[in-house]
Amino acid sequence: MTVDIRPSQALKLWHDVTLDLVRGGDADLSARQMTILMTVYLEAPPHTVRGLAEKLGVTKPAITRALDTMGRLKLVARRRDDKDRRNVIVQRTVEGALYLERVGDLIVDKAKGLPR
Repeated sequence: MTVDIRPSQALKLWHDVTLDLVRGGDADLSARQMTILMTVYLEAPPHTVRGLAEKLGVTKPAITRALDTMGRLKLVARRRDDKDRRNVIVQRTVEGALYLERVGDLIVDKAKGLPR
């Protein structure tokens, strides 16, 4: 599927979606947290702290801090890898799936209202 929008429309869409997220009652995630969440839900598991750090180009402590917040919000869960106890597996949750579904619906809704 190809979406043909101008850069100004893309920025307006991003603005409108993030504005609604900030104003809404749901969690107001940072760009890093949102990227982690989308990676966990849109890419095939397993996801590890180490793997997410490599993908995002940040340190493992940066991922851990983001996951701490996201865990308190129940958007993701963590557990030790039974095969390699040094690895921490990041898992999906129902709450996280519902949050991203609402974000996806919001994007679609806001895209419909873009100026032509």
